[in-house]
Amino acid sequence: MKTKEQILLETIENASLEEIIAMSEELHPVDLLEALQDYEGNSKDLLDKFPDEYIAMVIDEAELDKKYEILSLFPQKQKQEIISEMSSDELADMLGNIDEVSQRNLLDGMEEDHREEMEELLSYSPETAGGLMATEYIAVKESMSIDETLKFLRDISPNAETPYYIYVTDDNRVLKGIVPIRSILISEPHILVRDVMVQNVITIPIDMDQEEVSNLFQKYGYMAMPVVDSAQILMGVITMDDIIEVMSNEHTEDMYRLAGLDEEEEVDGTILDSIKSRLPWLIVNLGTAMLASTVVRIFDDTIGKVVALAVFMPIVAGMGGNAGTQTLTLIVRGIALGEIDLENKKEILKKESLVGLIHGIILGLIVALIAGIWEHNIVFGFVIGAAMLLNMVIAALAGFSIPLLLKKLNIDPALASSVFVTTMTDVLGFSIFLGLATVLIRYLI
Repeated sequence: MKTKEQILLETIENASLEEIIAMSEELHPVDLLEALQDYEGNSKDLLDKFPDEYIAMVIDEAELDKKYEILSLFPQKQKQEIISEMSSDELADMLGNIDEVSQRNLLDGMEEDHREEMEELLSYSPETAGGLMATEYIAVKESMSIDETLKFLRDISPNAETPYYIYVTDDNRVLKGIVPIRSILISEPHILVRDVMVQNVITIPIDMDQEEVSNLFQKYGYMAMPVVDSAQILMGVITMDDIIEVMSNEHTEDMYRLAGLDEEEEVDGTILDSIKSRLPWLIVNLGTAMLASTVVRIFDDTIGKVVALAVFMPIVAGMGGNAGTQTLTLIVRGIALGEIDLENKKEILKKESLVGLIHGIILGLIVALIAGIWEHNIVFGFVIGAAMLLNMVIAALAGFSIPLLLKKLNIDPALASSVFVTTMTDVLGFSIFLGLATVLIRYLI
């Protein structure tokens, strides 16, 4: 049975020009991209059937590393026609992801205004608001009448990134407000825009980090937000579809980094890529494991006299590591979403410390009872129970404080926190457990 992608490809291959034009108005570019993945022929043969405007939409929707690959199928003159139809933010992303020679060739072929616009967008870091924004927005002057605004919208709105948001500026492009579509439709033609606009506008600084931009979108729930410079000049807009992609990338990056993986590694990547991604952090983990082993070596005599200590050591360290990772994950996520600030830090610390203490008491009592019965020695049970209690509190404190400290040092908390938290719970867990055993050795033999 044929898949819908196969049926679509056959339809395109056999379609007339009129049918292709009609299809380009109904067919979502993502559906064509999925179908092309299964196409065994030359992709250009199919894409050539579509107008340049539609090909630009296809490239806009493609993954970043596939955009230029699709564009490269076409001759230089047609490339320029296609990129002239692409959205500015997607085009800037593509240009920033290719080699300098290819980038320069495309830029040199653009009209001067378009080239200057792209060069300005490329000057911003891709992980800031400036790197995310598009310049296809609708802005009207505050001195315009409603009638003038309606005439203006009829001409410009088809090319806008967000035709449902109309921004209001002065003659120097300083953002003054937003005028709702409803206000334009119901107001008298002679009324001025400044009289119906909303002045309280939430704006995004052009140098704001993309994670903070994402937090603003989640907080306010807008479909688009304006980007301004330090003088409040309207520079562009960021739309929700860009933020969804940022959120997905940031969450994937944090998940990978917590596991000590490079976010660029893919499931179907090469063996060499996987080794380059994972080996550095495995070496770091080896170093921290050696540190924990050094602590154990200090207490060789104690372990030699009470061999059962070696049996319970992994329990103390392992439970501390797991508890620390739980707190760490919660705090890293809170940092990423902007949920942790100066006002609630102390409350969160108190809560996590109390959670660690309660966990420590409960788990300490359980393991103390088991160990005491196992070894027929109540002191042995006390030693491991007390070590468990203290290590669970340490785990909570480490899971809370380490990511915040790394954030203050401008180090990604997701990248290195887990290594430090695990090291702390291992080293201190072993030290407390074996230290207590050494102090009370005469009751354990």
